[in-house]
Amino acid sequence: MSAPVAQLESVGLAYGKTRALDRITLDVPSGRLVGLIGPDGVGKSSLLSLIAGARRVQTGHVDVLGGDIADAAHRRATCSRIAYMPQGLGKNLYPTLSVAENVDFFGRLFGLAPHDRSRRIAELLEGTGLGPFADRPAGKLSGGMKQKLGLCCALIHDPELLILDEPTTGVDPLSRRQFWELVEGIRSSRAGMSVIVATAYMEEAARFDWLVAMDAGRLLDTGTPDELLQRTGTSTLDAAFIALLPEERR
Repeated sequence: MSAPVAQLESVGLAYGKTRALDRITLDVPSGRLVGLIGPDGVGKSSLLSLIAGARRVQTGHVDVLGGDIADAAHRRATCSRIAYMPQGLGKNLYPTLSVAENVDFFGRLFGLAPHDRSRRIAELLEGTGLGPFADRPAGKLSGGMKQKLGLCCALIHDPELLILDEPTTGVDPLSRRQFWELVEGIRSSRAGMSVIVATAYMEEAARFDWLVAMDAGRLLDTGTPDELLQRTGTSTLDAAFIALLPEERR
C-alpha cells in the first residue's frame, strides 16, 4: 500500500480567538479523489491551506509528499509537485490577461521551457474547451469558464497533488458537472495523481473515493461514501453527515 499523500498529527489553527482546527490527526490516502465535506466555516479551507503549504503550521505536524511542509527546504522542493486552486471564482486568475496569457504566466512561474509551455497550454485549452476563447480576457469569462481556466493554470506543471477548495461553488449545475468530468479525465490520464477537494455539495461528494467529514474544526469520521452510509444506517450523505454530528448540533 502506498504512503499517504498527507499526514496530519494533532494539528491546530486559530485566527485570533477563533479556533479553526482543533487537534486534527489524519492520514490522507494517495492516488485517490478525497473530499472534505461539511458546511461553510467548519475548517475545510484552513486544512487545505496547510496541506498546500500556503499557511504556516501553528501547532502539530503536517507531512506532505513525504516531508514536513513546515520545513522551508521541503516546501521549495515540493512546490512544483503541488497545485492549489483557492476558493472563489477566478481567484487565481489575472482578469486583464487573456485565457492563454493566464496559463502562460503560470507556466513561466513554474519554469517550463517555451516549447513545453506551448504544448501544455494547447493540450489544456483543448481539453477544457477553452481553445476558441484563448484571446478573451479572463475577466470577461462566465463563472464556469473561469473555473476551467483556473484548473488549467493549476495543472500547467503536471502536479502530483491537486488541491481544490470548493471549486464549483457559485457555478451552474451544468458547469459543475462538466468540471468534474474534466477532473476525472485528467486523473485517468495522470496515473497516481492525488486530488483533495473541499465541497459543501453532498451529491458531488458521493462520487469521491474517500471522505473526511468535518464540523467545528474537528473530524467526525472518514471513509468511503458507502462506509459512511453503512456506519450511520442512512441512505444519503446529507443524512449521514447529520447523524455524525454531536446530538446538540443536529
